[in-house]
Amino acid sequence: MTRTGFVHQALCYEADEEFLAGTLDFVREGLAADDAVLAVVGRDNIGLLRDALGGAEQEIDYADAHDWYGFPSRTLGRYHAYCTEHGRGGTRGVRVIGEPVWTGRTPFETREWIRYESLVNVAFADSGHRILCPYDTRAVPADVLAGIRRTHPELAIGSGGQRPSGRYADPADFVAACDGFGSGPEAPAGSVREVGFRRAESVAARLAAAEFARRGGLDEERARDMAAAVHEVAVNAVRFGGGGGVLRLWQDADWVVCEVADAGGGAGAVPVEDAGFVGHVPPDPCAAAGHGLWVVRQLSDLVTERISARGTVVRLYFRR
Repeated sequence: MTRTGFVHQALCYEADEEFLAGTLDFVREGLAADDAVLAVVGRDNIGLLRDALGGAEQEIDYADAHDWYGFPSRTLGRYHAYCTEHGRGGTRGVRVIGEPVWTGRTPFETREWIRYESLVNVAFADSGHRILCPYDTRAVPADVLAGIRRTHPELAIGSGGQRPSGRYADPADFVAACDGFGSGPEAPAGSVREVGFRRAESVAARLAAAEFARRGGLDEERARDMAAAVHEVAVNAVRFGGGGGVLRLWQDADWVVCEVADAGGGAGAVPVEDAGFVGHVPPDPCAAAGHGLWVVRQLSDLVTERISARGTVVRLYFRR
């Protein structure tokens, strides 16, 4: 069946046969249409697809999900880059089987991956591509399974079938519901270093972040990434947050954390009601602005924010 527009489906399976029943026609239809086909799944499922497709498997790009699904924003960036390259500027369709890794995640990380599944609908809304997300119900946590229908407009059924999820949530509402720091690691008592900065002083925040990153055990490359990300957020605080802000730095056993807070009120700040997807989806490469927070998310492992008329608080997390 010929369909137009972006398609984002969830496939729930509990046996190898159900995985193949839900994916093989998806792949074969894509190959018949000369779509680019990418399968980002676990190693066992790569083997299943290759065996079932025979010689046709050579026309598919494969990636191990454990290598691909490191952190949400960078994963979204990799998919965007693949679709840009293989979609030939919008003249060719792209089909993706994308199976996120859910095991071994903390509640904080799980929440960000669930948010990611909703953001996919925004990032590729006008692309015409198709993404099929398999969920192994034998291994995926119950809270993740409960959210599938809210983040996927359609459910894949059997061999090529689909139906509306029935509970799909508008991404703006869903992403907003994920905001806040409730499940993220908080600073240990008495362990926070604070660095204030104002206009023409954002370099102080960058230098403090670089030093703290090295003391926190990050290697030189990640220390540079952290310093660059903090500097970008500090510059935004100066420009849009009233001329200055404060950088707070702390660490625990898993993360080095940087928090940049401002008091709001700066000229040119994004209205709160329009801030939902800022930095979450790839910006137009020809746009004069809007790249900063996207770059910050690519440099950081995880990013959370609170945006209000009274000020913005952005936290950057770097895995130790």
